[in-house]
Amino acid sequence: MDLYFSPLACSLATRIALYEAGADANYLEVDPKTKVVQKDGSDFRAVNPLGLVPTLRTDDGTVLTENAAILQYVADHFPGAGISANSAEERSRLHQWLCFIGTELHKALFVPLLDKTAPQDAKTYALNKNLSRLDYLENYLKGREFLLDHFSVADAYLVTIINWTMATPPIELAKWPNVKAYHERLRARRSIAKAVAEEFELYKAELARHKAAA
Repeated sequence: MDLYFSPLACSLATRIALYEAGADANYLEVDPKTKVVQKDGSDFRAVNPLGLVPTLRTDDGTVLTENAAILQYVADHFPGAGISANSAEERSRLHQWLCFIGTELHKALFVPLLDKTAPQDAKTYALNKNLSRLDYLENYLKGREFLLDHFSVADAYLVTIINWTMATPPIELAKWPNVKAYHERLRARRSIAKAVAEEFELYKAELARHKAAA
């Protein structure tokens, strides 16, 4: 399968899931500004017209988009990895957390803060309205190691999003000690440490490429 990704974007969650599964995949880097696939110079929008990562092309040629759908596909495709749900009830919980992370944290809170073109009023609004989501997460994670009773693709997504606090100074993880401890604990997990280290190097190369083109 082919995973189209941009370094340290939300597509990192799928790389983590694939590493957890020990799965073989082709990792195709997409420049977030130009939408060019770095391997061959092709236009990524020919694969996904929206130009958004992650995008997954499965072994049978099916193209999947949207993080929650791709993560659940990977989890189901590699059942031996143990990163999916163990029951119908737990699957609902898994879906709940993927939706929460995608809507309440990823899109509602972090996208406005990371958008360099967003006006300050929009950033302030996002902070005032959505920091309560971190309060909710803080209370939930008290005494818990993972979002479910075991590591799942929801954790892969959540740790990816929490990583972004390094680029959003208004959010200080020290204010949410359970979230901070969760993040530090998961960052030490082998699949996550490997994925983050690799994509950090690619991210530095991306920044250098953009600087040279400016």
